[in-house]
Amino acid sequence: MSLKPREHDRKYGELDHVVRAYLGRTADEDEPLTAYLRHTWRTRPWALPVAEHQLREYAENPPGRLRLRLGEFYPVPDVGLPDAEIQAWLLRLAERLKESVETGQAPPPATPQTHWEWHARFPELAQLLGGWYSQDMPEEFEDHDAALDDYLDTTDSGLIAQLSGEVHDLLTLPLDESDYALALAELGMEVDPPESFAPGAWLTELAARLRAR
Repeated sequence: MSLKPREHDRKYGELDHVVRAYLGRTADEDEPLTAYLRHTWRTRPWALPVAEHQLREYAENPPGRLRLRLGEFYPVPDVGLPDAEIQAWLLRLAERLKESVETGQAPPPATPQTHWEWHARFPELAQLLGGWYSQDMPEEFEDHDAALDDYLDTTDSGLIAQLSGEVHDLLTLPLDESDYALALAELGMEVDPPESFAPGAWLTELAARLRAR
């Protein structure tokens, strides 16, 4: 019997956050865990010991093939390691988290460095860009403004307020135009900004539209 969402979150929810920070990266890289620590210290510090516990429990009690097939355990995504090395890797991650919690040492604030961190820090902006500014936008909307109007007309006001805060947060980062272009791509935008706008200028215009709203 496969895990129900509540049971999954209780046993593996924070483990899933840590491991997904490595999607698109390899297990020998340090930056994904640093990104997880940086964001989680900033937003949910109480989750760090939970993550350590779940990582350690999973590593010390690995699932058998039958229970994996039945969906009763969390299947660790591919992080470029053979199965025989997954246990030791999870324990190393748990030790890093334990050390961070016990010393109170958090990575210093920084611009997001991984795909996971961009989406964790700017979730509603990713929703807008990936949902309304995908490669299908030219077929669905007359222009960028029409796409934004549709988002504003169909989205809860609380989420719009969250989006406004995220855009202003992004604009405070020390980015140049190439960095803004990278940020938009990481967050799911698949079309260029309007011809008259560089990426940073378009984000500034978006912030103004949201304030006016």
